[in-house]
Amino acid sequence: QVQLVESGGGLVQAGGSLRLSCAASGRTFSSYAMGWFRQAPGKEREFVAAISWSGYSTNYADSVKGRFTISTDNAKNTVYLQMNSLKPEDTAVYYCAATRAQPMVVVIPVVLYDYWGQGTQVTVSL
Repeated sequence: QVQLVESGGGLVQAGGSLRLSCAASGRTFSSYAMGWFRQAPGKEREFVAAISWSGYSTNYADSVKGRFTISTDNAKNTVYLQMNSLKPEDTAVYYCAATRAQPMVVVIPVVLYDYWGQGTQVTVSL
């Protein structure tokens, strides 16, 4: 079992930055691919970014490429999402997720993730 706790959300003006953190506990952090997803009111949960447990492979949704960066600190069992140049359309609840995978594998489909955090609200104002 893996427990995930997100933090770092908040209210920011358009063009600003936030860094989300996801702390994992329970089973060893290694061997779990990690992802960030978001869900806006009335919309389905969507993929944002993912990273292999080795940290060498990443993938991003087109809407956030060049603005968001996913990274891990395996010593701290933590995955981060650095969000720059934020836009109002980035407003959503952001969730981190984990699933077992091979070292270089990045997992994108939401249905393949086994463990989820409780989410953290990100609101971007004009």
